[in-house]
Amino acid sequence: MPTQVVANGVIAASAYALIGVSFALIYRVARFFHIAHGVIFTAGAYCVFLCQVFLGLPLAVCIPLAAFSCASFGAVTELMLFAPLRRRGASPAILLLASLGTYVVMQNLISLLFGNDMKALRVGPPTEGVPILGARVTPVQLATLCTALLLVLAVAGVLRCTDTGRAVRAVADDAELAKAAGVDSDRVILWTFAVASALVGVAGVLVAMDVGMTPTMGLAALRMGVGAALGGGVGSVGGVALGALVLGMAQHLGAWKTAAQWQDTIAFGLLLLFLLVRPQGVLGRPLRKVTV
Repeated sequence: MPTQVVANGVIAASAYALIGVSFALIYRVARFFHIAHGVIFTAGAYCVFLCQVFLGLPLAVCIPLAAFSCASFGAVTELMLFAPLRRRGASPAILLLASLGTYVVMQNLISLLFGNDMKALRVGPPTEGVPILGARVTPVQLATLCTALLLVLAVAGVLRCTDTGRAVRAVADDAELAKAAGVDSDRVILWTFAVASALVGVAGVLVAMDVGMTPTMGLAALRMGVGAALGGGVGSVGGVALGALVLGMAQHLGAWKTAAQWQDTIAFGLLLLFLLVRPQGVLGRPLRKVTV
């Protein structure tokens, strides 16, 4: 197996892991499929493009601004859309439709403002890839790998070792019971939307710096992130990371052995087969029915 294939799979998996962890955070606490998470991924990239081209800001300033903008958008949608729907007793299907509507509106707004053509972020002059164990890795890809790894580890640490993380896990397990124990569930959900949106916005910037961006890039990225989350287990950060690694490696091994157009088919075919055997994911825990 060429080391370049392995390197490409690991780099892809790092982005999938960051998207999957951010999606899983919202899915666990809000309990619905947040399709608009994909357009926040796209918005992060276009926010950096806007800051670079129209404001002339350096990349080191643009990326934090994009993360803050995505976090603000996520928080606003939770405050003005999803929270009122939940208070009215909306089902997960209604919340999904609201999220889908948000995705369609935002994607078309991005297309209207920036056009549908491929755009690239300026990250400096082209440079030759760095040789690592026989593979060539560009500085942008190396930055993607390191940034995603640090952010995923940071999320795992916060969830495991802080009061805020324990509150998030309590709401994810049982929101009503957590509220009865004194946890402000609405505040926890708002915080989770903001943090998860910032994470996926950064992921969008990292991907756009490597391969460019289009207004429709978010749906494909969300598909891979959700695949990683479901394959690894949405309740475990480590499981999502492992699912992302399996998905990324399967995707690039498929492209190496067959053709590039088959890589997604092979990766998701493997995922479907795996979910038939272990539907809770690699590190997910099966639900047990308890009689009281």
